[in-house]
Amino acid sequence: MLEERKVVTCLFCDLVGFTARAERLDPEDVRALLAPYHARVRADLERHGGTVEKFIGDAVMAVFGAPVAHEDDPERAVRAALAIRDAAHEEGIELRVGIATGEALVALGARPAEGEGLASGDVVNTAARLQSAAPVYGVLVGETTYRATRRAIEYREVEPVAAKGKAEPVVAWEAVEARARFGTEVLDYAAGGLVGRERELDVLRSALARVRTERSSHLVTLVGVPGIGKSRLVHELSLIADADSELITWRQGRCLAYGEGVTFWALAEIVKAQAGILEGDTDAAAGEKLHSTVADVLADSQEAAWIEARLRPLAGLEAEAEIASDRRGESFAAWRRFFEALADQRTLIAVFEDLQWADNGLLDFLDELADWAAGVPLLLLCTARPELLSRRPAWGGGKLNATTVALAPLSDAETALLIAHVLERSVLPAETQRSLLERAEGNPLYAEQFALLYAERGSA
Repeated sequence: MLEERKVVTCLFCDLVGFTARAERLDPEDVRALLAPYHARVRADLERHGGTVEKFIGDAVMAVFGAPVAHEDDPERAVRAALAIRDAAHEEGIELRVGIATGEALVALGARPAEGEGLASGDVVNTAARLQSAAPVYGVLVGETTYRATRRAIEYREVEPVAAKGKAEPVVAWEAVEARARFGTEVLDYAAGGLVGRERELDVLRSALARVRTERSSHLVTLVGVPGIGKSRLVHELSLIADADSELITWRQGRCLAYGEGVTFWALAEIVKAQAGILEGDTDAAAGEKLHSTVADVLADSQEAAWIEARLRPLAGLEAEAEIASDRRGESFAAWRRFFEALADQRTLIAVFEDLQWADNGLLDFLDELADWAAGVPLLLLCTARPELLSRRPAWGGGKLNATTVALAPLSDAETALLIAHVLERSVLPAETQRSLLERAEGNPLYAEQFALLYAERGSA
């Protein structure tokens, strides 16, 4: 069988105290207990893009990054682990999880379902050791996983793990919870000034001024590779909106790369935020909030009732399958009218992030909203990677009220200035600066991360 080296993230999950419990049970009873647990764990792992390699009694091993790789495999693994942990906690099942990221030897064409091993290497052993050292309901991750996910996941520091077979203790962190899905990328930006994106920010300022002056809609799409600065520009526009003397409504949603029922997830986030619907709200409480919100922006009670009925799936009050029926056009019209009513009260900025992951249904709706929303100040601000234009080459094309901004890499001078801001040092040794610039390749996120690594380790 052909093999290749790949960077993967391995996850080990094991029940606590189950072996002792199983000794007192018949084999049929053990299977009856494990079968639903295995099914639930497999579902959570596969929903996040992982591959279950094997079940060994009550232990589970999964791999993220093989056979299919995603750029956010470490984050997917941690989010899957947190979902498994939370579900187990609700059911009173005690478990531990360990996660490690690193290079492994991956068997191409392996069939894990038939018992064939998928990945091998030290990363597999490290994940197993971390799992053994984790506290009950704990999710321990290694250093590489931590560095790849610390913007998206909240961690607490723990003592290094004295792992069997390791010459040095394994540095580890315990995952606490996932941070909010939007806004996480800009948390570290507030202290530093914007570098090299003044022209792009001027485009956003002009678009906002235009929708307010002309009471019209405008679609702006920021396109660029990961880390190039799309979310930073969104953050800068939010500061401009906050500082404005007139109230501006800001609503933000993010498209998800994986999961169930995510077709209109970003739109649902915006509707829930506007209505003040929280995750812990009962259906009755959420329904009352939605009713009140729609009634506040629409004077006609009959029209309000019509719109409210079509917003209910977005608010989680009805199955999203209803949206996918033959009445999608009617739903789109109601949603558009809701956005128009919000913008009619005060200028509305609706942000849709990671549009490259959007389902065609959401793209169709945004296209229609940009085309037909009229007479109200509405700025639709989208961020996307270049893959969006591969899927939709005509995105935003042919519209007088659409602008697409492609973000190019920063120049060496701009990258050097950004690194100086991060390190709070205006001068670096020439060799160090050259090394950091070569690694960053004009990508602001890379520049920040390499600068932080240099600050931590004292060497480029």
